[in-house]
Amino acid sequence: MPFAIRVHQTGGPEVLQWEAVEVGDPGPGQVRVRNTAVGLNYIDTYQRSGLYPLPMPFTLGSEGAGVVEAVGPKVKGLKKGDRVAYAGPIGAYAQVVLRPADRLVKIPAGVSDRDAAAMMLKGMTAWYLLRRTYKVKKGDFILAHAAAGGVGLILCQWAKHLGATVIGTVGSDEKVAVAKKAGCKHVIVGSREKISERVREITKGKGVPVVYDGIGKDTFMDSLDCLAPLGVMASYGNASGAVPPVNIGILAQKGSLFLTRPTLNTYTAARADLEAAARDLFAVVKKGAVKISINQTYPLSEAAQAHRDLEGRRTTGSTVLLP
Repeated sequence: MPFAIRVHQTGGPEVLQWEAVEVGDPGPGQVRVRNTAVGLNYIDTYQRSGLYPLPMPFTLGSEGAGVVEAVGPKVKGLKKGDRVAYAGPIGAYAQVVLRPADRLVKIPAGVSDRDAAAMMLKGMTAWYLLRRTYKVKKGDFILAHAAAGGVGLILCQWAKHLGATVIGTVGSDEKVAVAKKAGCKHVIVGSREKISERVREITKGKGVPVVYDGIGKDTFMDSLDCLAPLGVMASYGNASGAVPPVNIGILAQKGSLFLTRPTLNTYTAARADLEAAARDLFAVVKKGAVKISINQTYPLSEAAQAHRDLEGRRTTGSTVLLP
């Protein structure tokens, strides 16, 4: 029987259990995929800890890539042997998975399985943030938190490709060079610099039209102070913890700001949007405008250690778990 990482109770990385699981034949609209690579994401830690509650027991993991083993009834456009990738539904931390066919995309030639597994959730997150939540245009100054992280590295490269001047934040001096290589013109070390003061200095007092904030509690208020009037605060993650309740009157006081808490599930709920996101992402990767930096790999069975390193901010770029 194939194995998977199962969670029977929420808590720290120690709750991740490597167990044999039964995977049946695909039903109508389903495909059975043998994973070749699985992506690690911060949302996995939220689900494991109980911050984002899920019915238990469950298998973690939101993105992966692999090869189609079997196709169920009423599935069109996919066949045994196709290389496919996905970002949701949950359950990717497994050697073999059943997936809804309409949530799979074919991996084009020139893109490896590992790159596909590392880019689907993070890359399509960068896509909706840059192309839809706030449509970045040439000449924009933008602020991207956690610029050396999985989403950050992709987002910063893509934003530079679109003609933006990217201001990135990192948590330590060691990550400055990583962020600069990813296209950040300016890098702020948040652990020792006041982010909003540096942003105002860089923009000559104007502020930025958008802040992409995946950190949450620790940066939220300072992020608002980085925005120009009518600016967009895109709070898309909680790496430092959930943002406390906010009096929305503060948005008026700081310049009629816009606040959104977007998710990839919403932006790719329609099949056409999923296809558009994947198509645009694969295109910028294939042309070399965005390079996927897989800086850590772990055996899938050692997912607990991968979680410890991710939460301890000991990782940069993307991490892939190998079944």
